[in-house]
Amino acid sequence: MQFETLEQWLSWQESLHPSEIELGLERVSTVFARLQAGPPPFTVITVAGTNGKGSSVAMLESILVTAGYRVGTYTSPHLLRYNERVRLSGQPVADGLLVEAFARIDVARADTSLTYFEFGTLAALDIFFRQPLDVVILEVGLGGRLDAVNIVDADVALITSISLDHTDWLGEDIEAIAAEKAGIMRAGKAAVFSGTDIPQAILQHAEAVQAPLFVAGRDYQFHVWDGQGGWQWHRKGKPAVDLPLPGLPGAHQLQNAAGVMVVLQQLAEILPVSSPALHRGLRDVVLPGRFQRLPGEPAVILDVAHNPDATARLAEQLAQQPAGGRTLAVVGMLHDKDARASLASLQAVVDLWFTASLPTLRSQSGDELRQVIETLDATNAVSVCENVAQALASARQAAEPGDRIVLFGSFYTVAQGLADTV
Repeated sequence: MQFETLEQWLSWQESLHPSEIELGLERVSTVFARLQAGPPPFTVITVAGTNGKGSSVAMLESILVTAGYRVGTYTSPHLLRYNERVRLSGQPVADGLLVEAFARIDVARADTSLTYFEFGTLAALDIFFRQPLDVVILEVGLGGRLDAVNIVDADVALITSISLDHTDWLGEDIEAIAAEKAGIMRAGKAAVFSGTDIPQAILQHAEAVQAPLFVAGRDYQFHVWDGQGGWQWHRKGKPAVDLPLPGLPGAHQLQNAAGVMVVLQQLAEILPVSSPALHRGLRDVVLPGRFQRLPGEPAVILDVAHNPDATARLAEQLAQQPAGGRTLAVVGMLHDKDARASLASLQAVVDLWFTASLPTLRSQSGDELRQVIETLDATNAVSVCENVAQALASARQAAEPGDRIVLFGSFYTVAQGLADTV
């Protein structure tokens, strides 16, 4: 099958495979072997985790690009344009590169069925293999062990915080989920766990494959040190390094940045980064949809938080930066997310709710979310809206001077909020 435009290719891919998700590497590995022979001609960093993946990838990309390296980055999902998923030195690839890659994949796959995500992963890798790159950063889409990006061996594996999410696919408890994410480690290659309370499954897998494992709090530490925007990071037995706070808001970003520092240190012999590049890369990192403030009044904050761990951090940030008036929440969530536990974290900081359905069959309805909120606190007023645009417009209309709006719950929710501003 051959198409001329990116939109045509993507529309076709959405209906190509009978299921949206099918974990497993056999099909995608077979097709990839027909596209590329031999190991990657670049260094590979693979990033897995429940929360913090996107932030960690963004920091790594910003620092390495600032240091002058040619960097390929693959992430998912996107917010406004599919091209955001595949970047070359920080810039989304052109439609033409994706169209050409999709055409090559379609020929190589023959009668092998691929999911939308698998097609995209193969396209990213095909593009990267055809570019003169120094390093490629791959973000795991779901899990790790059976995720399509895991067909490429990581030189360093970074696992961020782990919490309950995607339990239908990854398992019902933290240890089961951690075991899946640990699958990105490779024998003899460094691995980093940047979350808190490391699961036993990660320790056991690292030992089984003999991957040198660096654990937050055990092998490296970090803390704010000067009260004026600085922090210190140091590895066990090594001098402390003074650093500026990352450009991404939230105290939890230091947890992510500290893990990024270990990754960079493990690659220092082949990808050395100067102190000025490190500092500038940390300060300048940008990632849409992570406590992102839109210009104008009332203040609107966008955040892709969509599980209990992420919404708890969002609640902390909102509490640490109180509004002069009320906090109005616009929320849309998917069916496979734990809405009750996710929304419970925000009950104490939200004064008025606007619920919305999302433009996908996987969406919870605005009325379903209303019912969840009312079981948590029947005194909170909830307005049910047809879609996110309507919910945001209603929240703006209800806002008074000093109020703020926080829009969250899904990448779909934030994408709709961003579309409303462009």
